[in-house]
Amino acid sequence: MEKKVVILAIESSCDDTSAAVIVDGVLKSNVIASQKVHEEFGGVVPELASRAHQQNILPVVDTALARAGVRKEDLSAIAFTRGPGLLGSLLVGTSFAKGLALALGIPLIDVNHLQGHVMAHFIRPASPDGVQSTEYRCPSFPFLCLLVSGGNSQIIKVTGERLPVTGKHMPEFEIIGQTIDDAAGEAFDKCAKVLGLPYPGGPWIDKLAKLGDATKYPLAKPNIAGYDYSFSGLKTSFLYTLRDMLKAEGAETIDALAERVPNLREDLCASLQATVVDILMRKLRKAAKDLGINQVAVAGGVSANSALRQAFIDYGKKYGWEVFIPPFSFTTDNAAMICQAGYFKYLDGDFCAIDEVPYAKTQI
Repeated sequence: MEKKVVILAIESSCDDTSAAVIVDGVLKSNVIASQKVHEEFGGVVPELASRAHQQNILPVVDTALARAGVRKEDLSAIAFTRGPGLLGSLLVGTSFAKGLALALGIPLIDVNHLQGHVMAHFIRPASPDGVQSTEYRCPSFPFLCLLVSGGNSQIIKVTGERLPVTGKHMPEFEIIGQTIDDAAGEAFDKCAKVLGLPYPGGPWIDKLAKLGDATKYPLAKPNIAGYDYSFSGLKTSFLYTLRDMLKAEGAETIDALAERVPNLREDLCASLQATVVDILMRKLRKAAKDLGINQVAVAGGVSANSALRQAFIDYGKKYGWEVFIPPFSFTTDNAAMICQAGYFKYLDGDFCAIDEVPYAKTQI
């Protein structure tokens, strides 16, 4: 009887500690421990994040193995996020993965975090009876993926030929467009902070935008050549809009202004969200048209935004795209996406040397 391929993956690039298990290509568990400690600081504090990872990683891995019904002795290899991310956080996951792989005498697989987000579209969830879900569908090659998160806004062309054409399972990734300054998720979070909303700001922007008028406050849209993005000017436009309103109303704080201007936060959130989504989708539409690609996917934390998800559906209907939107559980940082990439790399025999170190920044 052929031995099963069992991959354990660890994700620790930012402030979520996660572990997942895939058995013969089917996801068996995906456990995430989030860190609430950063909320009072309005952003992730790297030192606190790395300390929390040290506390969370062992129970998270134990829980992932238990839910998958496998023992550590059953593992074929261990995949881990090598970067990009917060270096202190990455060191915790990298060190744990190395130690466990050495103890078990099994291969180590390093995964690029950004590639992992794209690979979320190839995760094969298990149905209640434990086998592969019949609802599974993934993009065919080539396809475009809009990767949007707090630190990245990229249009990625994903190509590849599965076995037996090339002998490879892992596809190739090419960035054809990216932000030249700030990311879309960063724009959401920083504008939310200015409005006095809790961290992370993205979900609050989404929530309040549903109650606001998206046409109330016109905001600047950048004119960037090609497929690249820019969101720094949008943030400036947002701040100037607030500054002018504060001056006009004679208010000293956002709370004081909100008392004088009905539906202030809701309308500003709706206007901001609509502008960000329009900027993202216009560039993606241009890339899809120029390259003649109608397989289009979205990934990353901002892919949880309801307006962006609806825009993908609308554009799909209008332009004949086949659209791929990840389940909410695979939008934020999670080990399932790292596990999927690790599984493909295992099948390709693409392993990592034990002396490789994590990296804070890199291209995809």
